[in-house]
Amino acid sequence: MIWGYNRKDFQTQIKGRLFIRIYILLNICALIYICAQERERILKELMGSEQRVAAETHVLTLPLPFQGHINPMLQFSKRLASKGLKVTLLSFTDKEWTKAAEHGSVNVQIIFDDTLFAEITDQEDTVYINNLYATVKRRLPEVVAKHGESGYPISCLVYDSLMPWAIDIATELGLLGATLFTQSLAVSNLYYEVHQGKLKVPVEKTAVAVEGMPPLEIHDLPTFLFDLENYPLSLKLSASQFSNIGEADWVFFNTFNSLEDEVLNLMARQCAIKPVGPTIPSMYTDKRVKDDKDYGLSLFKPDVESCMKWLDSREPCSVVYVSFGSLSILGERQMEEIACGLKMSCHYFLWVVRETEKEKFPSRFLDETSEKGLVVTWCPQLEVLAHKSVGCFMTHCGWNSTLEALSMGVPMVAMPQWADQTTNAKFVADVWRVGVRVKVDEEGIVTGTEIELRIREVMEEETAIEIRKNSEKWEKQAKEAVDEDGSSDKNIQEFVAKLICNSTSSS
Repeated sequence: MIWGYNRKDFQTQIKGRLFIRIYILLNICALIYICAQERERILKELMGSEQRVAAETHVLTLPLPFQGHINPMLQFSKRLASKGLKVTLLSFTDKEWTKAAEHGSVNVQIIFDDTLFAEITDQEDTVYINNLYATVKRRLPEVVAKHGESGYPISCLVYDSLMPWAIDIATELGLLGATLFTQSLAVSNLYYEVHQGKLKVPVEKTAVAVEGMPPLEIHDLPTFLFDLENYPLSLKLSASQFSNIGEADWVFFNTFNSLEDEVLNLMARQCAIKPVGPTIPSMYTDKRVKDDKDYGLSLFKPDVESCMKWLDSREPCSVVYVSFGSLSILGERQMEEIACGLKMSCHYFLWVVRETEKEKFPSRFLDETSEKGLVVTWCPQLEVLAHKSVGCFMTHCGWNSTLEALSMGVPMVAMPQWADQTTNAKFVADVWRVGVRVKVDEEGIVTGTEIELRIREVMEEETAIEIRKNSEKWEKQAKEAVDEDGSSDKNIQEFVAKLICNSTSSS
């Protein structure tokens, strides 16, 4: 005993207190574990409930029945489906390529109506659009009713911006409405200026100043704006996209924030614009959408095996890929000049010449260039652009092709033909600086010498270094936009969340 304190009692008290503390600590740990388990159980129930609601949230997408419009709408549909929504793409066409396609998680419903293609005259645009409106007006309520009876009622209609009247039909059916613009923001801004009466047409001035846009010359504008004689109805249709845009619950664009930030900030003053692009198969961007390797739609049968085998035998960045899309029609002399330019460039080339255009093909050209080139009637463009041997893309600058090249980091030789392609070419050469634009002569022809010079500029000269560097920069940003938490991905996720919330509150 020390100073009246028993050592043994002291040790006993210490042990007792330690035991109590350990006991309390074990109980706290057990309680934390139980709470964590319960939290996980609740979260799983909530996630399961959210996934169930998402799977029951049904979106109907309605593209304009042309490949250049169906493809981006289908890709947007795949993105929505990858977020858990039930998505049906409705196509009013009888084309075999639509019927036979694989579309993964998106259900494709095809409706053929005899009146859709009836009484087509010289004024095809007006008659066709009127027929399309009448068909959708008559048949869409039937489609919506049928899905309602199946237990998966449609809650939202996503429609092509060139069908602005679709929002009125959606409203009558009690559906939310979202519009998807399949052209660039820059081009859309020009059509909006026309719609507002700020840009008078036909444009006759050599230089045009438009807020939010780089300095433009007349031939940088969409052809509809200065060639009314040939495209009077196309201009009216393009401007009508904005006739009731304020009635749409969402306004989506096939672009991404950083690509057109200036125009985006400008147009966002008018309505809440949400970029959701680039709408190209996930395999070539973020690789997050399962089995999304191609569009699944093609007007023509591509010669995949011969194209890829030929490319495999070439050196990296050594091939000029040439394609002017599914609609462009070139004159016989222009075909000859392209052939001449390719031959003089001394570079390997893969040239797509559609079956309908082959009769214009220069005689003996194939024999003279057999060691340098391959000519096919169609090819798998995404696979070609992604191939290491492709050094540049000679393109008409359709918006889908432009976005594909940007997303793959492929420099371009821009040779626009009509519509929005001229404006896209302006941005390719002077804004994004990912390529060069050919010049036409007094007769509207791009000469072989001009083509040779532009190919060399992109493939060989010092400018090629900067162009390739810029192309790689935009490739990176395009992929980041659709990747997890990218700007476009966030806009899509926000749309999905609002639809699910709306479905939950209305159930």
